[in-house]
Amino acid sequence: MINNFKSVWEIESGWFSEKDTMWPGISLWLKVKKVLLEQKTKFQDILIFESESFWNVLVLDWVIQLTQRDEASYQEMLAHLPLFNHLCPERVLIIWGWDLWILREVVKHNTVKDAVLCEIDEWVINASKKFFPEISANIDNTKTKILIWDWSDFLNNNKEKFDVIIVDSSDPIWPANSLFTKDFYKSIKDNLSIWWIVAIQWESLFLHRELASNLKGLMKDLFKFADYSQVHVPTYPGWNIWLLVCSDIHDVKSPVRRPSENMQNSLKYYSEDIHKASFVLPEGYKN
Repeated sequence: MINNFKSVWEIESGWFSEKDTMWPGISLWLKVKKVLLEQKTKFQDILIFESESFWNVLVLDWVIQLTQRDEASYQEMLAHLPLFNHLCPERVLIIWGWDLWILREVVKHNTVKDAVLCEIDEWVINASKKFFPEISANIDNTKTKILIWDWSDFLNNNKEKFDVIIVDSSDPIWPANSLFTKDFYKSIKDNLSIWWIVAIQWESLFLHRELASNLKGLMKDLFKFADYSQVHVPTYPGWNIWLLVCSDIHDVKSPVRRPSENMQNSLKYYSEDIHKASFVLPEGYKN
C-alpha cells in the first residue's frame, strides 16, 4: 500500500519538516529554496528540493534519504568499510542503493571488476541522475550494471557469487521490510563467495536500540563476526546512522587494505583512522 502523498504545498512557511512514527517526538526542519520534483511511483513518493543549507535533498515517503552537503559520510562508510575489509574485492552487489551514490564509491576501488546494483524503483534512479549530476559520471562505467529487479527474486535466481554485498536499504517498512528478515540474510549468504564481507544500513542505535539488538543477534546466528559502526550524518534522525558489518573470515574493525593516495584525495569522510574509530561504541551500547 502506497502512503498518502503529501503535496509540496504542505511544506510549512517555506520549511520542510520530517516527522515519522519510527522516531516519535523528533522533527528535522530544512528551509526550502525551490521544489525540484514531486512524483508518485508504484512504490513510494519522491520529493526533491533545493534547500538553503544542505543543497539538493532527496526525500522518499516524506523521509530524508540524502542531501548533497552531508551524503559523503554515509555513502563512503557503507561502501568502504566492507571493501577495505576484503583483500581483493572483485564482484560487488549493492541491494537497493537507488540514489547511485554507493555505486559511485564502489567503482573507486581498482580491484573491483563488476559492480551490480539491484534496485526495484527505476523512477528514483532516473530522478537521482537528473538532480544529482555529480553521480552521473559513474553510471556508464564499464564496471557497473544496474538491474531493475526485485531483490529476493534476483538473489534466488543469481548463479554467480559476490565478494562483497552491501544492503543500502531504507527503513524497515514496506517496500523494504523484506530486507530485515533472517530468510533474506540466509539468501545473502548463499550468494557470497568463499572470502567475503557484508555491510548493512541499520537506523540509529540511540533511537532503535531494541531493533538494532535484534538484528545483531540474527546476524550473529549467521556470521562469525557482526559489529556496529557509528557514522555521523546531520540530517538523519539522531544525527547518526549505524552500519552492521559482517564476516566469517576475520574481525571487521580494522581494514586489511588502505586507500591509494589518489583515492584518499577524493574522499571527504572515510579514512583508516575513521574506520577503526567508528567501531568504538559508547559504553552503554557495546552489546
